[in-house]
Amino acid sequence: MPRSLPRGPGRSRGGAGFTILELLLALAIIALIGTVLIGGSAQLLNNRPVSADEVFWKAVQEGRKEALKTGLTVRLTFADDRDKGRQFILTDDNGTQAFTVPAANGDDLAVSFLVAQKGGNAVLSGGMLIETQIVPSVVFYSDGTCTAFRAQFQRNGGVHLLSIDPWTCAPVLTPPDPNAPPAA
Repeated sequence: MPRSLPRGPGRSRGGAGFTILELLLALAIIALIGTVLIGGSAQLLNNRPVSADEVFWKAVQEGRKEALKTGLTVRLTFADDRDKGRQFILTDDNGTQAFTVPAANGDDLAVSFLVAQKGGNAVLSGGMLIETQIVPSVVFYSDGTCTAFRAQFQRNGGVHLLSIDPWTCAPVLTPPDPNAPPAA
C-alpha cells in the first residue's frame, strides 16, 4: 500500500518542485539582467577613442558606396584646416561629406596619398622610408574600383603605410613591420 508523506509547513499537495509561473518569472529576470549587461558592455566598447586609421577606412568605405550607389566618380582628399581641423573629404557632383579626425588623434598627423608603385620615389629619412610621389586625391569609380594608392600616415615622428586593393578598395593584408611605431 502506498504511503503518503506527512504534510508539514512549506509542503504543498503537488510535491517538491517549481511551478511553471515560477520558472517563467526566473527566466524573465535572467533575460532582463542579460539585456542590461550586454547593452552596458556595448556602450563601454563604443566609448573608446576613434583612431585616424578608423576614420580613413570609414571614408574609404563611404566613398566606394557612394560611387556604386550614384554612378558618379567620388574623390577623397585629406584637408588640414585650421578652423575645421583635420578631415577626410569626399566630393562628387552631389556635394561633399567630411569625416573629421578627433583632435586627440590628429595633433601631429599628416596624411598623404601615394602612387601604389613599389620602388617608386622614396627617401630614407632617419631610418624610415618616406614616399615622395604624392597624388592630391583618390578617385572611387562607379564600378566599385578605385585609384591604386597607398595612404601614408605620419604621426609623432613615425610613418606607417596602408595599402589599398584597387579592385575592392579594401586593405591589403601585409605582415606588420616590427620597426614601425604603434598606430594610435
